[in-house]
Amino acid sequence: MNATSDGKDVCNDIRSSFSSYLDGAVDGVQMRSIAEHLEQCSECRKEFESLRAMQSALATLGPARAPVNLGTRLRVAVSHEIAARNRNWRDTLSVKWENTILPWAVQISAGFACSVALVGTIMVGLGVFAAPPTVMANDEPLGAMTSPHYLYSAVMPRPIVTHRDSAIIVEALVNDQGRVYDYNIVSGPTDDAVRSQVLDQLLLSVFEPARVFGSPVRGRVVMTFSGISVQA
Repeated sequence: MNATSDGKDVCNDIRSSFSSYLDGAVDGVQMRSIAEHLEQCSECRKEFESLRAMQSALATLGPARAPVNLGTRLRVAVSHEIAARNRNWRDTLSVKWENTILPWAVQISAGFACSVALVGTIMVGLGVFAAPPTVMANDEPLGAMTSPHYLYSAVMPRPIVTHRDSAIIVEALVNDQGRVYDYNIVSGPTDDAVRSQVLDQLLLSVFEPARVFGSPVRGRVVMTFSGISVQA
């Protein structure tokens, strides 16, 4: 059934939610409402299919590999940050010494006892404040790496319908936002019908992305789908 003029507002609301729907960023009530509307409205369904096809085309783009010297560059950046913090701390202490402590020390250094007390006070102050704070790079040890792992799906996971009962093992490529942008069927049926079902489920799945030094990066994850045959 095509959307009527009275239902334009409903259609506009549904279409504005397509992106969130594909990303699995809507709750169960919204998901059901959108799915029911797509079954009834051919124009909205056509626009949704076009958007999903475009997303599928984008997913076929090849992965970009991280630079081979990424670890070295990150270590150098952390070292520079620590050095900059230490240098800034020493400069600040030097200015405070010249503008505050040194004139005060000259003025009250009339007696030997006062001088000794002053030096003792300064040394205690330096002992308390001289140690710079420890800087941690993302609170993780250098070289720490994690792999992507599955979080949830916008639809209920279901078996893949095939011409024979068989497990389907898929290697999925996950971007730094936790979305699948490419995949490869490692084992199991690879016909077009199976690929279409696998792709539909992968595009609606959300993952925790891989991380290097605490920062999200692209990664790979292996998933297993149950393949079942349906006899006529």
